[in-house]
Parts: sequence; C-alpha cells; structure tokens
Amino acid sequence: MVFIEKIKITYIASVLLILNLTSLLFLSCERDHSDERIAAETSVAKSLNVTQGAISDLTIAIPMGGNSFVTNGATGAEIFDTSNYGLRNWTSLSAVVSTYFKVTQTGTLHLGIKGYVSTGSSVVRLTVNGQSFDVSMMGAAPAKDYYAGAVQITAPGYIKVDLQGISKTSTYIGNMTDILIGGTATSSGLTYANIPASYYFSRRGPSVHLTPSLPTGYSYEWMYNEVTVPAGQDQIGSYYMANGFGQGYFGFQVNSATQRKVIFSVWDPSNEADGKTSAVSSGTDVVVSDFGGEGTGGKSNWSFNWVAGTTYRFLTRIRPDGLGNTLYSSWFYAPELGIWKYIATFKRPAISTYIKGAYSFLENFNNTMGYKGRKAYYSNFWVRTTTGTWIESTSSKFSVDGAGDNNQRGDYKGGVENGKFFLQNGGFFNEFVNENTVFTRPATGTAPIIDLNNLPMN
Repeated sequence: MVFIEKIKITYIASVLLILNLTSLLFLSCERDHSDERIAAETSVAKSLNVTQGAISDLTIAIPMGGNSFVTNGATGAEIFDTSNYGLRNWTSLSAVVSTYFKVTQTGTLHLGIKGYVSTGSSVVRLTVNGQSFDVSMMGAAPAKDYYAGAVQITAPGYIKVDLQGISKTSTYIGNMTDILIGGTATSSGLTYANIPASYYFSRRGPSVHLTPSLPTGYSYEWMYNEVTVPAGQDQIGSYYMANGFGQGYFGFQVNSATQRKVIFSVWDPSNEADGKTSAVSSGTDVVVSDFGGEGTGGKSNWSFNWVAGTTYRFLTRIRPDGLGNTLYSSWFYAPELGIWKYIATFKRPAISTYIKGAYSFLENFNNTMGYKGRKAYYSNFWVRTTTGTWIESTSSKFSVDGAGDNNQRGDYKGGVENGKFFLQNGGFFNEFVNENTVFTRPATGTAPIIDLNNLPMN
C-alpha cells in the first residue's frame, strides 16, 4: 500500500509539472506576441508620424471669439466677438468653423477644444493639414478641455483648424470657447487675437494705409488717384479708399453680393459747438445722409456696380470758402461711362484749409469676412497746387492699424508691383511688411488731363 501511494504522489507531481511548464510556455508565447504587437504599433506610429498626447499637453488657448469664422454654412453657427465670446448657436452638421493662428516654429502641434454640450452628447471633428480627429463631448457648463490629437508642422506660417459636427443628440452641437494647442510648434512666436476688447476688429482684419510724400511749401487744392482691384480680390466688406484727407475720405466698396457703392464722406468738427458738416449739393442718384459710429459727419454714396480688373479714377477738391468754412467736392470717373460723375460737395464749418494729410487705405468692414483676402493697386497719385501746377508723388509710407501692430493679425502688406503701389490684407497669408516701410514707384511723368473748369456739379 505504501508503494502504491508513492506511485500516485509521483504521478500527480509529474502532471502538475507538465501543467506548469505548459502554462509558462503559453505565457511566454503571449509575451512574445504582445511584444510583437507593441513593436508593430510603434512602427506604424513612426511611419505615420503620429505623436501621442494628453490634456496636459494643451498649454495655450486660442480664443474662438477673436480668431474663428464660419467658413461654410453661415446660418448653422455663429461666432460671438463682442460678448459671450466663442462659437454659439451651432446647429448644423454641415457648418464648418475655421480658427487661424500663426506659428514661427516647426515640430509637434497638439490639438484640443474647450467647450460644453448643453444637453445630450455630440461628436465633433478637428481637421488640420488633412488630418482629422474626432472628439466625443458630453456634459453641461462649465466648459471642459478635450484632447483631440497631434500633427507635425513642417514649415512656419498660418495654421487653420477646421471644426465640424459629426453627430448630435440634441438641437445644439455645443458651445465652444477655445481651440487648445501645445507642443514644440507653439514654443514661441505665436500670432493670434488675444485682446478681448479688440476681437471685433481683429476678425475684420488689419487695415493698411499708404501716405504719399509731397513737397512742402505749397497749398494743394486738387487730389487725383487711380485704383484697380484685381479679379478675385473684391470680397464683400472691402473698402478701397483712394483719396483720404484730414477730414474725410473718398473711395468705393463692396456692400454685398449684389451691391457696390462709391462713398465720399466728411467728418463733423470735433467741437460740437462749431456746428455740423452739411451737404451743399450732390450728383444725380447720389444719396446724402449723416453718419455715425466712428465720429459723425456727412456721407454721400452712389450705387454703381464697378468691376474688378478695371481702373477707376478719383478726383477731390478742397478749398476755403472765404467765410471761415471749407468746401469738399469729389468726382468719380468710370471707363464704362466715359464721363466724370459728380458725387457731392460738403461744407465743414470752423475750418479754413486746403488738402492736408493725404492718404489711401484698404480695409474690411465686415467682421464675418476677415478670413477672405483683398488687394488693390494705387497707381497714379497727383496733387495740384493753388497756382495750377500738378505734382506727382512716387513715394509712399506704409502703415497698419492696431490689429497688425498689436500682433493680433499678421496678414498684411504693401509694396510695388509693375510700377504700381499695392495694399493687401486678410486671408491669413504668411508674408507681411514692416510698418513705416517706404515704397517708391517709377514716375509716369504724365499729369492728369482734366478740364477742371467744366466739371459737372449736378
């Protein structure tokens, strides 16, 4: 019996040994396959240049209130840039909201969003440089941070982040306050709107100006300029100002897809006690009114569907009336009409002056269209002295408003192309020109041929 018991014990021990060895072999195989899987995943990640990340990698918030635009489906989303900043009223899955910022470094760019879903849940997609990341969101306010993914930035410049809803369980996809970024690509030199009080103007984009140099010691009564807007650069909201002066401006603009206007305005005196600017006369079909918003004054506008690619001519006269006031008159020449169109004459009280502070500018006055680019050529600027001598200005100084010189936007420039000055802004292009740069164009040497004594006055 003792012998039999020993045999049983030996048999059981052998079986346990075999089972243990089998288990160890199985685990070893599992570890081998696991190592192979990890190695394979690492290889794929390297081949796709994928970087893993987390919310802790999102170190900078790009406010959507100052840097975002609804670039598709304008009725399905809205950017608030004057209060309650950010993306609101987002209902359409076809709407695309684009956020822009500029980097000067290459490397990893981590991406995320900050926001909340009032009720239910949503899936939103971030797309950068052709790579997309889907983020599942749920939970009411306050806004939460969500990590999306990372891309590699290979060249400095503007980055566009597109945000689109993929699915939703309620009416609204969500309320978003910021695009979150981080990584080596954001380590220094970022350009984006970060002054809340200026979000509205930052979204409009930088206004750019040309100030012509003129000989001193003369009184100038007449001012002449030519402006050409290239095809495709006539975006809604653009104002191409040709003849600017110390008390007003004269140019043309794009009001909507179906309406364009020629605009001539003169401000009121800064001291209300001095009275208001008034219209003396105006041309046929020219609408005259008061204006406000950036001060007050007299405004005249004439609806005319000018065409991109055509050169238009602007003529302004400024002279004292001898009674303590100054008269401002402007005419517009369209090749399609073949005549000088009289716009209006304004009288400004409590000032006696000729042309002072001549300049031109290009601006966007529509804050939803600041992601669109615009450009204009200013090709032939002349002034005429009170003694009848025409003088050509071939040198102009470039400047930009606060959206540019406060580093809120970097898409602005000016220069000389094909013998003409140009101004360009909007569209988030990467080149820019330093403020106060002076440009010089070749002289044409041909003064304007205009019968000044027989210009129409009605």
